[in-house]
Amino acid sequence: MKNRIKELAQQYAPEFVAIRRHIHSHPELSFQEYETSKFLQQKLDEFGVSYTAGIAGTGIIATIEGKNPSSKTIALRADIDALPITEANDVPYKSLNTGVMHACGHDVHTTCVLGATRILQQLKDEFEGTIKVLFQPGEEKHPGGASLMIQEGALENPRPDAILGMHVQPSMEAGKLGFRAGQYMASADEIYITIKGKGGHAALPHLTVDTILVASHLVVSLQQVISRNNNPFSPSVLSICAFNGGYTTNVIPSEVKLMGTFRAMDETWRFKAHEIIRKQATELAHAMGAEIDIEILVGYPCLYNNEAVTGKARSLAEEYLGLPNVEDTEVRMGAEDFAFYSQIVPACFFRLGTGNISRGITSGVHTPTFDVDESAIEVGIGTMAYLATQFQ
Repeated sequence: MKNRIKELAQQYAPEFVAIRRHIHSHPELSFQEYETSKFLQQKLDEFGVSYTAGIAGTGIIATIEGKNPSSKTIALRADIDALPITEANDVPYKSLNTGVMHACGHDVHTTCVLGATRILQQLKDEFEGTIKVLFQPGEEKHPGGASLMIQEGALENPRPDAILGMHVQPSMEAGKLGFRAGQYMASADEIYITIKGKGGHAALPHLTVDTILVASHLVVSLQQVISRNNNPFSPSVLSICAFNGGYTTNVIPSEVKLMGTFRAMDETWRFKAHEIIRKQATELAHAMGAEIDIEILVGYPCLYNNEAVTGKARSLAEEYLGLPNVEDTEVRMGAEDFAFYSQIVPACFFRLGTGNISRGITSGVHTPTFDVDESAIEVGIGTMAYLATQFQ
């Protein structure tokens, strides 16, 4: 099976490089992936794969039944949305949609999973079980397309025994894969704070509530939420990233707005921290004479890689690519809505190396110059197909 999949991945690689370029040049924002979804449906029709479209708007669930289809179910997931970034690359497949770019590799994820789907459909008489393929919208935007796919039954009928997903990693050379078991990626919550008070002339601060000063104390104070409340062996981040208030040199404003993000690797600590943030910010503002509104928008949960599933996936990847091409990857404080799946069924989310230092392909994700070494596509297609067929 391994050699057969390698042959097919190599055979189809040029076709799927072209597919990746088509998807890359026609990016669509989260929950607006209408043409991308149509394109994927056309390809699934060509490959003879059965599917249901319109899941969570533009999502697709494809199904491939092998021998004894009820024996097991393995799910593969790809995200199909792009980002509101203007591409700066001068390449033939540059984005044709101004201000929208596949700057996070979702075009690669989708291409690799689609390629694996073609191979799996071709080999369906040679492996056991059912493969469920999720082409998911809206990974980049709250509440996350994964949560909506789940609400619409993506993990039922049949329920997967395991789910696999992958993500490009430009800091890892193309041809390599990265795995990590256990807690892998952080939860991500958005913090919105509005501080209110009587504004007035800067020369008469005693007649005002200095909202700028209150907000400044609050930005500093919030750093203690983690440093003096969190277990130092559990990674966590609180960053205030926007401070908006005032409009001139001599007026104390009546309102200041702060925005930030809170990340954690532990779900219990995550929600305890929300309570501390609210209490500490409220009491500080009131002590300084201000009023305060706080909204914490609960986002993606922690992404947990099941130890058994990840261990199996890594072992299979070593069989497929060779031990030197499979690496450990680090805990990441970034977030991914694949985490929603990982909270429900045993999951493995791994990294696909897409960098090439010698060719200058080193830009990080979410940047206007992000690109990939397209040799990674053959690796991604083959690995996904091999893992799906070999899970028992």
